[in-house]
Amino acid sequence: MELHLHTQRSVRPDLFRETPDFCRVIHRTLSGRTPEPLLLESSGYGTYPLIFAGHTSIKNQIAPCKPEKDQGDKHKKRSQIAVDIGRSVGMAEVHTLILAHGKDAALKADVDRAIVEAAAGYLSSEETDVGYLFSGWAQAALPHRRLPDDAAWQVSTDRVTLIVQPGLRPALGGNPVSVGVPYGSRARLILLYLQTEAVKTNSREVELGRSLHAWLRRLEIPIGGKQMTAVRDQAERISRCRLSFQIRQGSRTGLVNQHILDTSMFIEDESRQGALFVERATLSQSFFDELKKHPVPVEEAAVRQIANNSLALDVYCWLAYRLHSLTGSITVSWKALHAQFGRSVARLDHFKDHFRSVLALALSVYPDANVEEADSGTGLILRPSRPPVAPTRARLTIAVSR
Repeated sequence: MELHLHTQRSVRPDLFRETPDFCRVIHRTLSGRTPEPLLLESSGYGTYPLIFAGHTSIKNQIAPCKPEKDQGDKHKKRSQIAVDIGRSVGMAEVHTLILAHGKDAALKADVDRAIVEAAAGYLSSEETDVGYLFSGWAQAALPHRRLPDDAAWQVSTDRVTLIVQPGLRPALGGNPVSVGVPYGSRARLILLYLQTEAVKTNSREVELGRSLHAWLRRLEIPIGGKQMTAVRDQAERISRCRLSFQIRQGSRTGLVNQHILDTSMFIEDESRQGALFVERATLSQSFFDELKKHPVPVEEAAVRQIANNSLALDVYCWLAYRLHSLTGSITVSWKALHAQFGRSVARLDHFKDHFRSVLALALSVYPDANVEEADSGTGLILRPSRPPVAPTRARLTIAVSR
């Protein structure tokens, strides 16, 4: 027989495989995202739809397959097949459980609720929007908590050292006041918005005001009251700070000193309380040039699920940057992970416990990430993985012989 699968989404043909009962377990990838098990119901000969979890809006019709003799074991076999294939492609077992049996089943299986909620939200999303960030941010990131306003920030990895210096705000009749370096999830989201818009429009000028508000709403970030005050505070910190990326490649070291913005993201209005966003902001030429040379694509559907966890955002972006470029497995030591992600946690054993839970949250929205903890306890094993954002194809036709 011939099986014709028509879809506007990307499909991974390498994941098509045949079960011993000659029925098909099919994985479908949504815009390069998670492989979802699509199971053929073997209720008899005829034409019947693909059955799958999370995206019931697509009604693909397929040719018949041979029915199973033991209908009583059908669901048990289906679940086991899905679990086995999930492991074979490096997908976290929680995704397979959600796709095969729903979110409630994952919760009953004693999986952490935050991970289940993030994974279920991601898998059920039909958004295909893509965000972009400079690769330097995927290797060395901002602090997670507020530092003293006059303190600089430095974080180093094996390839990159990032230094962020706080900017100064003029003070009436006195010395300028340090505003502090940007920090936390809101600073990361603002930076992601700025970089995404610059890449998509190929322009240093970025629309703000209503556009930024709409983007934050799309990520389900409240923009009123204290939340808006926090966004404005981080916007000012980003506008005034100065940063440098020192990048090492072999025996060569390059240094990039720059401001993120040439123009401020806000204007002061003495007739009103607080600061008002301007209609446009302009990225500095040097930052824009580096962004165009080294953009890292990420899924907004994934970002939305972890938007309130700054460390999870960092880990997700790091994996999105690192995994797809690997040619073989590597081990990243706990010491290196601590230096990159755990400056605010003094003890390594405390960092390990915290990082494991955050890693699980990041993997909940990146099912293709092939990552596991080394049995030796030395660190994490990273293996080559598909990037979160992959090209799509319009149609897949597969010939199946019987």
